[in-house]
This record gives sequence, structure tokens and C-alpha cells, in this order.
Amino acid sequence: MRPFVKGVLTACLIFVFGASALPAEPPAPAAVPTPSKHDPVSVRLPSAAFAALETIDPEHIRWHVRFLGHDLLEGRGTGQRGGEIAAQYIATQFAEYGLKPAGDNGTYFQKVPLVGVTTLPETRFTLVPKQGAAMNLKPLDEYVAYDQTQQANSDVDADIVFVGYGIEAPEYRWDDYKGVDVRGKVLLMLVNEPPSDDPNFFKGKALTYYGRWTYKYEEAKRKGAIGAILIHREDMASYPWEVVRNSNSGEKSYLKLEGPALKVASWVQLDVAKKLVAASGLDLNKLIADAATRAFHPVNLGAKLKAHMVSSVRDFESENVVAMLPGSSRKTKDEAVMFTAHYDHLGVRPDMPGDNIYNGAVDNATGCGILLEIARAFSVARDRPPRSIIFASVTAEEQGLLGSEYLGKHPPVPAGKITLDLNFDAVQPVGEPQEVEVSGSERTTFYPWVQATAKEFRLAIRPDASPGAGYYYRSDHFSLARVGIPAFSINEGVKFKGHDASWGVAQNEDYVKNHYHQPSDEYHPEMNFIGDAAMARFGFALGWEAAGLTRLIGWQKGDEFEGARIGSE
Repeated sequence: MRPFVKGVLTACLIFVFGASALPAEPPAPAAVPTPSKHDPVSVRLPSAAFAALETIDPEHIRWHVRFLGHDLLEGRGTGQRGGEIAAQYIATQFAEYGLKPAGDNGTYFQKVPLVGVTTLPETRFTLVPKQGAAMNLKPLDEYVAYDQTQQANSDVDADIVFVGYGIEAPEYRWDDYKGVDVRGKVLLMLVNEPPSDDPNFFKGKALTYYGRWTYKYEEAKRKGAIGAILIHREDMASYPWEVVRNSNSGEKSYLKLEGPALKVASWVQLDVAKKLVAASGLDLNKLIADAATRAFHPVNLGAKLKAHMVSSVRDFESENVVAMLPGSSRKTKDEAVMFTAHYDHLGVRPDMPGDNIYNGAVDNATGCGILLEIARAFSVARDRPPRSIIFASVTAEEQGLLGSEYLGKHPPVPAGKITLDLNFDAVQPVGEPQEVEVSGSERTTFYPWVQATAKEFRLAIRPDASPGAGYYYRSDHFSLARVGIPAFSINEGVKFKGHDASWGVAQNEDYVKNHYHQPSDEYHPEMNFIGDAAMARFGFALGWEAAGLTRLIGWQKGDEFEGARIGSE
């Protein structure tokens, strides 16, 4: 493109998108410490990359979100018609961009073998306390439960043992089990982890994986328990019961079973747990206080869970949609940078009156729109980056990061050769951001480039606004991190042009309270996709930079994923 024309285009983009959306051209090297003599920190994009970056358009992202969030796609449920339409749409876009198929057998689709489990109304879930009447709980209102054995029928009649936070973490000298044999028992436990302000103890206010509900179930299974009951407390979970209910009210998907599983994987309301513990002659508040100390020992409540789990079970396949732009360097084209975003949401809830479609416009049609626009921008670049670029829109995130888990175990190139994964999940279209949130990037050796790029984009790096929510462990990048791939999500912070930080915080709070995992997460014409485009440009620049580094990116020494990275090399 001629300099005059390019300058006019840049001026127009700044006028439309806002000055913070684009770096200066060409970006100058940032003054940050050099981490390696091999790769001095520089964010000077080549002219071909900058020209491609300039083509990123918020209206393109809008079009994708409008379609993927439409009622016709019926909430993009995993293994359901709407989800399949979404996958076909994304594959069609990849094909139109001229990207190489990177799925199974020369296609854009990577088949993910799944089992769908629906808890049926015939299920009975009864808590029998030490004293007093049995508690026959109401599904969805007082409890949710699934049978992870993938069997049509399972019966449980077992003692309930309170195990605090249900954590065994030798590196923090923490063991809630203390060698107690809990095989065949049902474990009652708290979500989250022991409270602390000490960054060297469960990372202080920042939630580690030990606090996630998925870890609790996994550890209970490893200990030989027959079931697990999580106590929902909103301040600990970081979301209301409504989210638990909506996320567990229909079919739930699992990867095909390998090894033992829980017959009951469940949550109960806080008041239910209080009543059960009180009927056992104990006080739940005191148990919670005791559980926050290293001296805690498991407590057999003298109560039982009597459950008859009845499930509809179906085997099916869903698809990850995977494409690749081959790298230009003969030395490094077998290595790759990966971009990810999940396309699934919660589908339709047939038993709900009124609007029962969980459209998932923000969560995560926005991430898909950003992924597709980044893919398009890479495809129009006159030159290609040295390493290959993988674009993966994954399934079954809402079912427990299943699509990305499968992708991590079966990547299109070996995990040890994927230098970085950049993920996009629920980027709210609310305006022009002045901050970027890249929690987890500081754990990687790539962080100096993240800092330098943010500076060039005039974006302040916002620390995790809710470190106690454990967002790092709640999106698809985590699945890639577990197999050693340096990975993090890119999202806006809370400061937007024309507003103070409290306004941004209020937008997040309103979304979580009134729209997250609810039918009201819908597309609206007044949505402002300037911020989504800014995140797309920022991610594009990071991906191009990572693709050109001399050495593969790694984890900081001592990080919990460092061992997996070493093992994948």
C-alpha cells in the first residue's frame, strides 16, 4: 500500500476506533528489561503485519456475534443442532479466509468423543441427618447433581464426611484429609480455598486451581470417595446460586470415561448444609472457621446421603474447529502460536416458560468474533510470520473445558512446539478500553513483550479485578496450560474512555448478576464493538511477535505448569 493511502487509512481507523486502538506506525522498541540475549524486547511489527492489523474492523466482529447469538442457533448447545450450525459457520469462515484445515482427516473438524448425561426427575436425593427427619431435597432449588459414572442408574447409601476445603497441597503444607480413609464415603466440602493475604500461601487473594470445583471433584475421586457435595456460598463461589442452577439444569457433557468416577457430583444451597450440620449437633460456621486452619481434621457428621441417581445417557461427538496458517520459516514452521475461543453455550431449557434460549452473545460469541477477525487479518497479510498460526474454536467449554482439554491432549502439532496460546472469552462490547487484563501472562517468559505491546497500544495492564474468582482456571487457556503450553486470556479491564473505573466495575457486576448464563445474554444493536476490535488488534500483535521470537516461550521458574512444559518438550 502506498504511504499516502496507508496514512489516510490509519487516520480513518483512529477516527472510528479511537486513538488507543492502534499502536503508532511503526512501533518503536519499548524500554523494558531484556530477558534474554537471544530475544531483546521489541514490538516493531513488520509493515505487512501492521497493514493487516489495520484491517481489523469492529463491525466484522458485530456481524459474527449477531449471527452466533441469534435465536436460530438455539443457544449453541454442545452436541445440539445450534452448536453444529455454529461449528459449520466458523469452519466456513476459515475456508473463506484460505486457511489450511487442521482437524481430522484433512477437515476443519476435530471430533471430540463425549457422553451426555441428563439427570432425570426420577432421581431422589435425600440427606439423612444424625437427628431429626430426612431431608428430601428439591432439584435445582436446593441441590444439583450428576452421575459421572455415565450409567443410567446408580444408588448411594453412604456416610457424609466434612473435609473442609477438600484440598491436599504439600507445597503449602496443607492436607484436609490427614490420612483418613474416605473410600466409599460422600464428601461434604467448601468451594474456594483457605483465606489468606500471604502471596506465598495459596497465592493470597488470588485463587489457585485448588479452589476450583473441578479440582474438588477430581481429588474426591482420587481419594476413592463415592460422591462429593459442594456447599454453595456466593462470596466463596463468586457467583450466585442462579449460575449453579442454570449451569447444571440440563444435559451435561463429559469426555468418555477413563477410570473411576463419582456416582454423585453435586452442589447444595448454604441453608441446606447449615440444616444438615445442625441436625448432626454441630455448627457450620464453626466448621468453616476450623477448616481455615492447618489443624483441621475430617469430621464424620453421622449423617448419610441416600440417593437414587437416574440419568439419560447418550454417546455423541462434538467438534473443535481448527485451522492453520503455515509459517514462513523452514526452521520454525513446525512450531506454532495458537488462538482459541469456545463457541458453545448452554442451549435451550425446554422446561422453562418464556424465553428459554441461552443465546450466549457475550459468552462467547464475542470471543468467536474476535478469533475470526484475527484469523481474517492474518490471512490477508502480504507476508506470513515465521511460525505457523493455529486458530481453534472449541466446543464444550461450558461443560467443563472439555473441548480444549481434548485439544490439549490431541493438538495439531505437539504441545511442546506450541509457543503460546491466546484465548478470548466473554469480551463485553461496552466501549473503548483504556486497560487490558492479561492475568497469567506474568507467569510466562513472554510477559515483557506483553508489557511493551500494551504500552504501544496505550493500554494500562489491569491486575485481575477479581483474583478470588479464579478466572485463570475457568477458561480454555487453562486446558492448554495443563499440558505445558504458555497460555492466558486477553480481555478488557474496567477503565473505558469517558468513564471512571467504577463504571466499568458496575458493567461487570451487572453482567454477572443479570446476564451471565441467563437467557438475557443476547445481541443488541446498540452494542459497541470498539473494545472487542481493540482486543483483537492487541492479540494479533502479540501473536505475530510470539511467532517471530528466536526461542519458544516458557513458564517462569517454579510455576505450577513449568513441569508440564518440560515434560512436553
